[in-house]
Amino acid sequence: MLLELVVENYAVVDRLRVNFHAGLNLLTGETGSGKSIVVDALGLLLGGRASADMIRTGESRARVAGIFEWKHAVPGIEPEDGELLIEREILASGKSRAFVGSRPVAASVLKDLAPLLADIHGQHDQQLLFSSDAQREMLDTFAGNRDLLDRVARVFGEWRSTAAGLEEIERGEQEKLRLLDLWNFQRKEIESAHLEDGEDVALENERRVLQNVQKLQEAAATAYEAVYESPESAGALVRVAAKRLDELCRIDSSIEGLREHLKAAELSLQEVSYGLRDYLSGLEANPGRLEEVEGRLATIGKLKRKYGESIAEILAFLAEVRDQIAGVESAGERMEVLRKEQKRLAAEYEKAARELTESRRSAAGLLAKRVEAELSQLAMERTVFRAVVIEAPWSAVGADRVEFLVSPNLGEEPRALEKVASGGEISRIALALKTCLAGPKTGTMRTLVFDEVDTGVGGSAAEGIGRRLKKLAAGNQVLCVTHLPQIASFADHHYRVEKQESAGRTVAVLEELDAAARTREVGRMLSGQKLTPEALRNAEQMIRANGR
Repeated sequence: MLLELVVENYAVVDRLRVNFHAGLNLLTGETGSGKSIVVDALGLLLGGRASADMIRTGESRARVAGIFEWKHAVPGIEPEDGELLIEREILASGKSRAFVGSRPVAASVLKDLAPLLADIHGQHDQQLLFSSDAQREMLDTFAGNRDLLDRVARVFGEWRSTAAGLEEIERGEQEKLRLLDLWNFQRKEIESAHLEDGEDVALENERRVLQNVQKLQEAAATAYEAVYESPESAGALVRVAAKRLDELCRIDSSIEGLREHLKAAELSLQEVSYGLRDYLSGLEANPGRLEEVEGRLATIGKLKRKYGESIAEILAFLAEVRDQIAGVESAGERMEVLRKEQKRLAAEYEKAARELTESRRSAAGLLAKRVEAELSQLAMERTVFRAVVIEAPWSAVGADRVEFLVSPNLGEEPRALEKVASGGEISRIALALKTCLAGPKTGTMRTLVFDEVDTGVGGSAAEGIGRRLKKLAAGNQVLCVTHLPQIASFADHHYRVEKQESAGRTVAVLEELDAAARTREVGRMLSGQKLTPEALRNAEQMIRANGR
């Protein structure tokens, strides 16, 4: 329920703050006074489209805020003392900002919350009655088909996804079959080489050695002589130095540490000499092996030019080719699995859609009876209303199309709403539907907003609309903009909207009326510009008769 609405710098509103109540809240005023501004501002709070044109001239931003009674359990929404603050700002740039509980949110969040907050029915919404989709949604709401709709949508989505997967495999299979021979050739070519990661680096080093055996032998022999073999080698000189240090240590033990360092050097030189000796013994010119190495490197080089800059990349390419081949080989199996799944999902969808159709057809008859009963109270006693469920292609909302047919006059065949109903009749049909949809069957207890639902209506029909609104207000908060005194007389709470001049500018103001002011307002609506004693008496009688 909407408890409070604040509007700032919106259209011709400077600043407006109004408290609303349970029951029937009616807004009246002269034509062009700005009655619908309140409805439009509330529409912004429910995620409606924002525009810089809505900002009052000379201001940099407009703001609308509403405090709602909140009893819903929604993740991420934390009311304070059972009340939820919703805000919307429009900036001069045309951008808007939304807030829930003083926390910034996307405008789409307000649209998601809208069904829990309020339901606005204006003249534009009456045009939606002509939409088959809107009619189907109303019938589903009346029937309580939410769970069935969710199941149908889920299965339909899975069925479509499976069909798309099957189509993709079938479309790509021919191209992959053309590539299969190439992939098999590439796999065999790489596999036959028996590559090992890092092999090329070792082979490159081996080739350099085989190509330079003589140089290596000369260099290694020279080094061996310098370290060990010749009389002037490092090893011989170290041994001489060691003998001299032994003589010194026998006289002066303080240099014992130097002798140990020299022994370590002698051992290191021995290790180097042994290594050089073994290296020399292994060096041997081998033209046959060199040819093998060069042939192997040529093979690897050829594969690198075709499949990657390194052996690691070639092996990765091989793994990818193997996957492609496996995919082609298993495509038939996967297609068969998908065909079976598609068939299963089609059967599941048919079952769920059939249940949904049966529910709609069952609800259609009941909805028709209730709408006709409501219309009989709105001076449309002889109106025939039908909700027809027609077979349609599969979709996420079932396999049906819904069409509302009406015959306002006796003896005429029911036809589509837009072909036979006048503006006033459409208003009454819309109210009748809203009354049926807001009943206890749906469990919907929200703020219901009607903007000039009395368009094209007068006389006894207007009184019937007032009674319907009063009935709705018994279990819901109802906000209604009206220009008919017959409807205004049913108000539980009456508000007058008027334009005033302030500081050379026009502003719209809203005032909740007490009993006396309410009588004068209904009298004004009865008599026009000049309020007569007769109009006041008639207003008192109407309020007394209908205000209970």
